[in-house]
Amino acid sequence: MAESSGRRVDSGPSRLHSLADFYPDGILGATREGVVTLLNAQAAALLGVGQQEALGMDLGDVLRLLDQDGRTWLAANRPFESISIVRAVPEQSWLNASGEEVLTTATLIRDAPLGRVVGIAVGLRSGRGRALLDRERSDLVATVAHELRSPLTGVKGFVQALLNRWDKLNDDQRKLMLTTVNADADRLARLIAELLDVARIDTGRLQLYPRECSAETLTRRVVDSIEAGTARSIILQVQEDLPEVFADPDKFTQVVTNLVENAIRHGQGQVSVGLASSPAVDGVRITVDDEGDGIPVELRRRVFTKFWTTGESGGSGLGMYIIGGLSRAHGGRVIIDDAPGGGARVMVDWPREDLRPE
Repeated sequence: MAESSGRRVDSGPSRLHSLADFYPDGILGATREGVVTLLNAQAAALLGVGQQEALGMDLGDVLRLLDQDGRTWLAANRPFESISIVRAVPEQSWLNASGEEVLTTATLIRDAPLGRVVGIAVGLRSGRGRALLDRERSDLVATVAHELRSPLTGVKGFVQALLNRWDKLNDDQRKLMLTTVNADADRLARLIAELLDVARIDTGRLQLYPRECSAETLTRRVVDSIEAGTARSIILQVQEDLPEVFADPDKFTQVVTNLVENAIRHGQGQVSVGLASSPAVDGVRITVDDEGDGIPVELRRRVFTKFWTTGESGGSGLGMYIIGGLSRAHGGRVIIDDAPGGGARVMVDWPREDLRPE
């Protein structure tokens, strides 16, 4: 240990080990001869070895990671025999002695740009984070598959019934079945369109064809269409002398449709839809209220994430994400509050001018 101004200061190697222990991932360093010279606490835990005991040991005895074929990390990568242009080993998945996944990367330390390898530095981290991400992706695929399968099953069932019993069905029965098939096909097409919109929103490739539109006309069409297919009461209130909005009519309709359907699916009682001048932007505020339990304050930001659902009401979990994405793409914004009756209130401020972000 050295002294400076009466204080004890760690020497180089000791201080290096101390700092390495604060690093969130595992770090292992070894010389060309395969002698371990650095091992932080995280790496020791992942490898199942004692941190101090491992220093000075042979690399093969410390880096005890196996692949699915039983090969060791050293045998598979042979870092000290790499050709001169190789400088690193990309991320790989391995199993430690406990059977847990460990992700590794490595840097080859050379004595010159194309010289021989004089040491290696290996980074190690737990594969639990990736496993969690894989589970989330699996849940996502399962959710989307379920949402697609539900209307597709209806279409298949009614078409099969029509084919098998066409001569035994009267015109009213055929019309009813075909109407149901048409509704399920529309639902299927809309879900696919939503998935495509999600991808376009994520990549910034959303195509809009905006123009001046009547918010009242578009909203009334949505309300009439949804009201025809539900037993719930939907009330539309429109302020007089309502300004027009600058919007892609299809996207505006999609936003209003998701607002109203979310209120029906996740709320209770009567659904109220209001159109009035926006106090926040020069345009229109769309307000949708229900009489359910409302949305807790702590969840109001999370509802805008993709595939987020709660409760037993189901759904794809895309509605609010698309509402937010399409509104922002037009220069608008979405606000969640409490409805006067205690349910949820979702408000969308939509501008009357072109306020799309650059």
